[in-house]
Amino acid sequence: MAGALAAAPPQAHLPGLALGLAGTAAVLSVLGDTTLVPVLAVAMLLGALLVLLDFGFTGGFRSLLVDRDGRTLGASFIVPAVAALVILPVGTLAEGYGRFVAPIGPPLVVGAAVFGIGMQITNGCGSGTLVAAGQGSRRMWVALPFFCLGGVLGSLVLPAALRLPDLGTVDLPVLLGPWAGLAATEALLLAGALLVLRGARPRRDRLLAGAAIGAAAALLFLVSGLPWGITMGLTLWGAQTMQALGADLTGFAFWSGGWTREALEGPLLALHGSLSDLGLLLGALLAAAAQGRLRHGVPIGWRGALGAAIGGLLMGVGARLSFGCNVGAFLGGASSGSLHGFVWMLAAMPGCWAGIRLRPLFGLR
Repeated sequence: MAGALAAAPPQAHLPGLALGLAGTAAVLSVLGDTTLVPVLAVAMLLGALLVLLDFGFTGGFRSLLVDRDGRTLGASFIVPAVAALVILPVGTLAEGYGRFVAPIGPPLVVGAAVFGIGMQITNGCGSGTLVAAGQGSRRMWVALPFFCLGGVLGSLVLPAALRLPDLGTVDLPVLLGPWAGLAATEALLLAGALLVLRGARPRRDRLLAGAAIGAAAALLFLVSGLPWGITMGLTLWGAQTMQALGADLTGFAFWSGGWTREALEGPLLALHGSLSDLGLLLGALLAAAAQGRLRHGVPIGWRGALGAAIGGLLMGVGARLSFGCNVGAFLGGASSGSLHGFVWMLAAMPGCWAGIRLRPLFGLR
């Protein structure tokens, strides 16, 4: 998520809290399908936890690549490790549940690198953009619509990109069975954490925070049927906006049929990813308002706005090409036992390295 910013004056939290409660009530009142209510509730819990625990991914990459301190990023591996305890066996053995499994190829590698650049110059990832927007960050309210637009642009080129040669999917539960696949997944996550930590001990508070986020992600999976994802919901927000403005996306392969066509033509909140994105934003708003930590009073400046716009666009394109972000690709993929989640994390590193060096151009440290 984005780095810490100065909080608004304490008296600002009461209007924000009232707005969040009113928004939540309005959303619940229009949800005709009562099965969607638990999805919204757990997503709001996740948004609140991310604020209260001050948990995010972006700063961990930066600490590792700039300060050679892998304690924060290393601790983040516990998130998919905890979530996998539920997602992998249930998604493999139970009917009505799915997992995130994607091919390893050029779209994944290039998209993750592009996302890494955008993440650093925006100063937030997919979840971080929504959570900080819920906290009132002006930077993230600039980034958010460009993120949605980038997701649509990425969806238009993804079908052609997927025709490039690739290694196919590497699905550990299919290759090894559900329980051996779970053991192999946990071993890979432990190895990744140890590689990032390089002998250092992860911070205990980050481990506990990551475990709580992982448990909430597993709960979201149980009520929705799919792992937690961010970027498809944002892509749908952009696509339905473009449709409302007169653009016809159904002529493009990504949107021409199947579940994507149904999502495009159906209610915006019927897609679990879209509803959970809204819940994340509302949960962050409620938690920040209750603590008096709203950020709407923090100025952004033209360089910050430019970086947020470019970064949001890059994150949207990169996420669609690489099947998600830190949440959908890494957390969702790794906790599903798909090797693409681990490859995503590696491929995002060079993009983060480049993005870190671009940050001063946009007024960031």
